[in-house]
Amino acid sequence: MNMRESRLFEPFEVRGMKLANRFVLPGMQRGWSVGGAPTSNLIDYYVRRVRGGVGLLITESVAVDHPSATRGPTFSRLNRETLEAWRTCIAAVHDAGGKIMPQLWHEGAIRKEEEPGSGGKVVPTLSPSGLMKENRPRGRAATKQELEDIRRAFVTSAQLAQEVGADGVELHGAHGYFLDQCLWHETNQRDDEFGGPTLAHRARYPASIARAVREACGDDFVISFRFSQWKEIDLNARIAETVEDLGHFVSILRDVGVDLLHVSTRRFWEPAWPHSDKTMSRWAKELSGLPVIAVGSVGLSSDIMETAQGVESEDQISKSVALLEAGILRGDFDLIAVGRGLISDPEWVSKVREERFEDIIRFERSHIGRLDGETDHMEGVAPKDKR
Repeated sequence: MNMRESRLFEPFEVRGMKLANRFVLPGMQRGWSVGGAPTSNLIDYYVRRVRGGVGLLITESVAVDHPSATRGPTFSRLNRETLEAWRTCIAAVHDAGGKIMPQLWHEGAIRKEEEPGSGGKVVPTLSPSGLMKENRPRGRAATKQELEDIRRAFVTSAQLAQEVGADGVELHGAHGYFLDQCLWHETNQRDDEFGGPTLAHRARYPASIARAVREACGDDFVISFRFSQWKEIDLNARIAETVEDLGHFVSILRDVGVDLLHVSTRRFWEPAWPHSDKTMSRWAKELSGLPVIAVGSVGLSSDIMETAQGVESEDQISKSVALLEAGILRGDFDLIAVGRGLISDPEWVSKVREERFEDIIRFERSHIGRLDGETDHMEGVAPKDKR
């Protein structure tokens, strides 16, 4: 194959955002923020990936402007206090020739509870129903007023991202965090308008956030929504039991103003349901009419949860690139996110384009938490959401 002529390296445009190619750096928590603000280490990390060929950069998960969003001391936040650091980060990515979208996030019941007497006002851990999983409580269910406050926090952080020049935002509705807890029947047992027996019912609160962001940020701002079936707490979880469930869900997102669907699976090439060979990203694309980003084990033989537990993968770069080429030609996805490969090698995309597969630095678990070229683990890095 001649990779320089591959559709993977053709430009792509969504709501006026023009991308040089189809490769995306997905949100992966690196833990290189101080007081919620991105440090020079994190900014340099992003810039190197853009210079290495990535067209679209989605930041690590950024806590929205609400006190219950996260307690992680090294996680990013987007509020007035961190705004100038984000302005610097976004400008650096643009200067390098890339596009950038902060991934807006609330941990929900995954957030660790605060202990009384720990100093200052104790902020409760809030989620749709106070559940990490069925029969695994943590924190409490958010009141209607708290849901309104959290919705407003997403909108505020999106407006701040727009203020400092971001090309859009991604709403993190995957992997067991707050918006995903709304979607999953095990973690959303509400009996008000934001609960219900079907995925279409449970999607109403996340959809209301997307609608509010669209209304606040206008027509020239890209909104991506990331979702997954699996959760870190339950790899076999499913928010959509059937194709029909998925169709209702993605149509709701489309109708409230979402531009991109970021479909997270453990292996991007696998069929979503036994009765068809179509992938989850293919189904989402066909059912919604929206462009999709696919993600899951690009360039690797083991998925994220296996690798996170220390299982080394074989070198699958050439095989994986052939799967990518076949997938984009078949219409399985429009954009492809490369996670762990880009942790190890900031020039992964450029090397694929030049067919220098043998030069690509192979992912190893020990690379998580390192800066480029470092040999020691970075103190304080929380290796979470490492796709």
